[in-house]
Amino acid sequence: MTNHARFTVDCDVLPQFTAAYLRVAGDEAAFIETHTAHAVPRLMRALDEQGLRPEQVRWVVVTHAHLDHAAGASAVIARCPNATLLAHPRAARHLVDPSRLVASATSVYGAARFAELYGTIDPIPADRVRALDDGETFALGDATLRVHHTAGHAKHHFIVDDPAIDTVYTGDTFGLVYPALQRVRVHGARLPVVRFAIATTSPTDFDPDEARKSVDKILSLGRGAACLTHFDEIRDLDEVAAQLRGWIDRSEALLRRVAAGEEVDVAAELRRAIADDTAARGLVLTDADWKLLATDIELNAQGIVFAAKKR
Repeated sequence: MTNHARFTVDCDVLPQFTAAYLRVAGDEAAFIETHTAHAVPRLMRALDEQGLRPEQVRWVVVTHAHLDHAAGASAVIARCPNATLLAHPRAARHLVDPSRLVASATSVYGAARFAELYGTIDPIPADRVRALDDGETFALGDATLRVHHTAGHAKHHFIVDDPAIDTVYTGDTFGLVYPALQRVRVHGARLPVVRFAIATTSPTDFDPDEARKSVDKILSLGRGAACLTHFDEIRDLDEVAAQLRGWIDRSEALLRRVAAGEEVDVAAELRRAIADDTAARGLVLTDADWKLLATDIELNAQGIVFAAKKR
């Protein structure tokens, strides 16, 4: 029987913020998520540490085409000559021809900042890209992994179910659970974690109903572990799901207020809600914690406003 293993690769300059996963099955390997071109040395180092060569990478999988997940895909494919990229059909076409992704991000950040953030994004040859429909499978060694389309965060998002190791890779569908924000509360000899998870509603496809369905889909798989891109493995899936539903509800309420024409400082409302939620859990956020959350608060606010304007 094939030996199976999974390894977390810390991809970002900011520690424990963005993860990719090296999945090994016998003498075959797959990367799930790639982050940016700047993360490629870390991915290759993780491969080398397991005694594997780039030629043994069979698949490069991205859960969706947002650049913190997929901007490094072309660079990884270039380094792994036998690998095929797997993506949602709506994402695959943008990785074969990334011109729109690059143009959009460059218009926001400027060319210099874009290069600093993401590196170079090259087209991936179409014959090295496979689009996966909802429910489609792919093999790695003697394991069969299955993708499920999960909208709500992005229309071009899927999750990857890996029953051989009792794991589901969730991309952004199962929220943000940054290790720095998980605190240990001491009660005698017990050291329970005060869990803090938040949904991600960044532009441009936030859909509350679909987001709830996607959370439910992940739970329905019954896996013991969920591997988040932001960040790492979690095992208390029911607790995280409950918190995510609460944040989806709060976000939908803000969306409705904005859609009704109310003047709302959505970012301020989100900060206030985070302060209330963490205080209720006995978690006091430091300045460093707020700095960690700052970008997500702004992006979540932008996504809520964008969704409201679409309505």
